[in-house]
Amino acid sequence: MRRNFWLTAAALALLAPGLADAQMQDKMARPGQGGGQVRPPRPGGPGNGGPSIQPPRPGPVTPVRPTHPRPQHPRPPHNGGGFHRPPHYRPPIYRYPHGYHYRRWHVGAVLPAVLFGSAYYFNDYHLFGLYAPPHLYRWVRYGPDLVLVNTRTGHIRDVRYGVFR
Repeated sequence: MRRNFWLTAAALALLAPGLADAQMQDKMARPGQGGGQVRPPRPGGPGNGGPSIQPPRPGPVTPVRPTHPRPQHPRPPHNGGGFHRPPHYRPPIYRYPHGYHYRRWHVGAVLPAVLFGSAYYFNDYHLFGLYAPPHLYRWVRYGPDLVLVNTRTGHIRDVRYGVFR
């Protein structure tokens, strides 16, 4: 007898969840009867680990500005890199040769011979804290810049930007 009792109890325990689901589906099929409409819980809703409010309705999209700063690109130093302009120094007016205008020269480029003639040599480099040019080299003024040029080949060895600004 005891054995039958435990077998019946186990069978009822296994069938009870299935019967509850069947009753719930029956109530949903007949919404006006059975004490009100019962809806299954929404996935992600309150009590299921989701948000307790509904997401906003779609509307006009406003652009979102990035919160991270823009990358800063390194700028060349204003005075060409560590030298100091003497106080009260007024450089002479620079006149480009006919047909030339400002161009930013770089190390390794070849300066045209007309641009490093003796009229453009700059011999007061010590006023700006620059080093003396090596043998066969000269500091040449090109607009606001000073360029160290090989006087035989025209190759640029060093450039100091914005010395005469």
